[in-house]
Amino acid sequence: MAEKREVLKRQGHGEYREITEADFLGEVTGSEKVICHFYHREFYRCKIMDKHLKALAPMHVDTKFIKLDAENAPFFVKKLAIKTLPCVVLFRNGISFDRVTGFQDLGSKDDFTTRALEHLFKRKGILGERKGDNDELAEEEIDSGRSRSIRTSTNAGSDSD
Repeated sequence: MAEKREVLKRQGHGEYREITEADFLGEVTGSEKVICHFYHREFYRCKIMDKHLKALAPMHVDTKFIKLDAENAPFFVKKLAIKTLPCVVLFRNGISFDRVTGFQDLGSKDDFTTRALEHLFKRKGILGERKGDNDELAEEEIDSGRSRSIRTSTNAGSDSD
């Protein structure tokens, strides 16, 4: 497992980094699962997405996290029909299979949590369970899961219906 993790890290997994249009095909086809953020450097919402993707990358080494400046990648912006930013395109084996456009799937608010984005990516099938060293979100998730299960069991036995 540690050996596989090292191979993935050498391929650019475990970090969130910027690529150029010339690197795009090699990056996307070189890994099984890739999350690519098409962004504009002056858009506030793109900076929000950047912050969350940067936090998730080290926790999910099995998925490569990259970003590409949409202004400097006109060919792929047109080819992938990207019209709204931020746009996060999900690739499996080099093929685009889903995307997150703007913050629609995240409650259309700027203050969504990294955990909410992580759960969205898990539902879309691009992220598995965490394999990183950062357990801050994991502890928060466990705590919220406990409180949720307590509420659920309390409500399930309630006669207030």
